[in-house]
Amino acid sequence: MDKVVATAVEAVADVPDGASLAVGGFGLSGVPNVLIQALYERGVGGLGVVSNNCGAMESGLAVLLAAGRIARVTGSYIGANKEFARQYLAGELEVELIPQGTLAERLRAGGAGIPAFYTPAGVGTQVAEGGLPWRYDGSGGVALASPAKEVREFDGVQYVLERGIRTDFALVRAAKGDRHGNLVFNRSARNFNPLAAMAGRVTIAEVEELVEPGAIDPDAVHVPGVFVQRVVALTPEQAADKRIERRTVSVPPARGTVSG
Repeated sequence: MDKVVATAVEAVADVPDGASLAVGGFGLSGVPNVLIQALYERGVGGLGVVSNNCGAMESGLAVLLAAGRIARVTGSYIGANKEFARQYLAGELEVELIPQGTLAERLRAGGAGIPAFYTPAGVGTQVAEGGLPWRYDGSGGVALASPAKEVREFDGVQYVLERGIRTDFALVRAAKGDRHGNLVFNRSARNFNPLAAMAGRVTIAEVEELVEPGAIDPDAVHVPGVFVQRVVALTPEQAADKRIERRTVSVPPARGTVSG
């Protein structure tokens, strides 16, 4: 089964308005920028996005966010994305903030066919008790709050019930992929990408290097091709476009000084 699609635009051609998307990446690492840009060019809107964060430095999902194409975000981190914070507080965007590990497990569980699971994360807080602002009314009030969740005790410890996540589509970026959809992720890009790939009913992968079936050692595969429906090979220029979110360098010592 050759799953390679000629262009990113063709790969996302059937993503409709209002679709739900699981999107890989963390900060600027492992973000499927080319597929996101293709969605932007198509003008798709009203999207429900599940991702750790919603883009950074006007890159990644920030492109869709700034254009008003995202209606709801399920994620763990707003961070330094001022437009994300502005839309949320202004009541323009519905946001479900959940613990990062819980988000990871909800994606994995959904992809594995597990409808729900219990976790101690969030017990005794609004995560379990409800009342977290999902949408503000634009005047500082809460228009929509999170509901209470089931809490159950196991062996003397309380746990909160969390639902697995399934989405209509998933967009991921891999360092290497073959024509059957087997994927390999490089270092920190192997964060939410495998989990997002599992959660999507239709998973689309942009790959920095496309290889023939059999070229990837089966022991090296991070996501098997059974989870991937479409593969887009990036150009060398697209594959090399990798930004640094926060460049931190030390000041070199003055000449003649000894560090220590």
